[in-house]
Amino acid sequence: MRAFFVEGKTVAEVARAFGYTPGAFKVMCHHFRRNPEPDYFVEIKRGPKSQPKKSAARDHAVALRKQNRSVYEISTALKEEGINLSPTAVNELLKAEGFDHLPRRTKADRTPTVHPTVEAVADVREFSLETRQFSTQCGGLFLFVPDLVHLGVDALARSGGLPGSTMIPAEQALLSSLALKLWSIERNSHVMSLVADEGLALFSGLNAFPKKSFLSEYSSRIEPVKTAELVGAWHNQVAGEDLFDASSFNLDFHSVPYFGDHPVVERHFVTMRSRRQPSVLVFMAQDAQGRAFCYSNADLRKGEEADEVLRFVEFWNHHHGEKPRHLVFDSKLTTYANLGKLDDQGILFMTLRRRFPKLLKEVADLPPSAWRKVELDVPTRKYRTPRVFEQQVELEKHLYRQLFITDLGHEEPTVLLTNDRKPSQAALITRYAQRMLIENALSDAVRFFHMNALSSAVGLKVDFDMALLVVASGLYRLAARRMRGYGEAQARLIFRDLIDIPADVTIKEEEVLVHFHRRAHLPILMASGLLDETVAVPWWNGKKLRMVG
Repeated sequence: MRAFFVEGKTVAEVARAFGYTPGAFKVMCHHFRRNPEPDYFVEIKRGPKSQPKKSAARDHAVALRKQNRSVYEISTALKEEGINLSPTAVNELLKAEGFDHLPRRTKADRTPTVHPTVEAVADVREFSLETRQFSTQCGGLFLFVPDLVHLGVDALARSGGLPGSTMIPAEQALLSSLALKLWSIERNSHVMSLVADEGLALFSGLNAFPKKSFLSEYSSRIEPVKTAELVGAWHNQVAGEDLFDASSFNLDFHSVPYFGDHPVVERHFVTMRSRRQPSVLVFMAQDAQGRAFCYSNADLRKGEEADEVLRFVEFWNHHHGEKPRHLVFDSKLTTYANLGKLDDQGILFMTLRRRFPKLLKEVADLPPSAWRKVELDVPTRKYRTPRVFEQQVELEKHLYRQLFITDLGHEEPTVLLTNDRKPSQAALITRYAQRMLIENALSDAVRFFHMNALSSAVGLKVDFDMALLVVASGLYRLAARRMRGYGEAQARLIFRDLIDIPADVTIKEEEVLVHFHRRAHLPILMASGLLDETVAVPWWNGKKLRMVG
């Protein structure tokens, strides 16, 4: 202001000299002229003039420090007297008074305070079935025990070649890991809150449930080969349960996001975020009729995705003595060359072709008379009368049926490709529409089984985590068969209504009695017949389990 009004310099000179734009300086001059009491040249001292909290607590804090109290103990004592002073503020106050940091004190010198309890370490040798009674939040887990005993979970751990130790053998380690999946524990925050639950430990056959440090370390000891053996052993155990109808399978890939910084983790497209980011690619196969996941593989690298469908065929043929009869997948799952290999093996498949410009032009050039309207026998579907044009197409020296489909609810036409020549056009369209079952199942796995919880406090390896998902998915489907009205329900609905039930557990000399708390859906459990069964549990030294409502 002095340079402009007194020294007579121009606006441009002043603005350039003091770092303003000419327009901004003109605004300053405008306000300066019209302000009757300008404060441009008045020095304003800001900040508090005193510290009333510290001043009020000074004498008391000094007296407590002379009693050899720490800043945390002094802060707690001051809060009890109504003076809210943080440990940092207490430290600043004492430092101003000339006090130095306290030397390290022994436990006898410290003021007695309340500390977190130290829970017992999981050790099967300390497992006891002595007579006692307790309550558990995880009462519904015991509903899976009859199926686990019938399927031989101990044999599953041995057949899969899972590692174990003297304290936590393979059987108990598998049960503990499986409990996380069955109980839908969101591992990134909720594992440690249930460590002290005696019911969770009893389910696993241990004196205490393993901590997250063991669960993270355990999965790191399991190689991908052992994971594949575990899935194969699961198929052998459920061979006589008709869990897998095997008439048709839905196949798909899923990218599990990774939010860390690891040079080995590759970038894949993550559908939930509509972008490419570091993630682990997982191949999943679902039995179309039974709706249970039957195969998984997370040990994939870029360039190996297209051949995974052939590995699934080999896996199914090895464990069931026959090749899959029918496969349904999208256009990006494999290549035309592998489609030819499937055709040569007599495996029926159904997939989509990518809508490249030449193919779209071919669809657009078709005359209206070439299209045929078909009716889908799906009463709940909105678009039930699509238009279809069928032709024969040759790809990699193999002839396939190709269907152009419009009026199906999509902006662009759908191009369906199959080597199945028997079904009608309406039957083919209806079957591919049912492929959305695996999309819904993957969504349920993400939300309930926490399929995307890769970066978590319990960092289970992805391949072992997916193998546990296959086992847990099968157990939920077996449980759903018993529950009237829940045969088609997803796992999270079954858990919410029927599994998430607290219980009172009484360990007697002759049996373990689980008494469920009253819930709205308890009559469904009672009608299922599960509560009428009494089963001897091998990992409880043969003691019987009985459940009552």
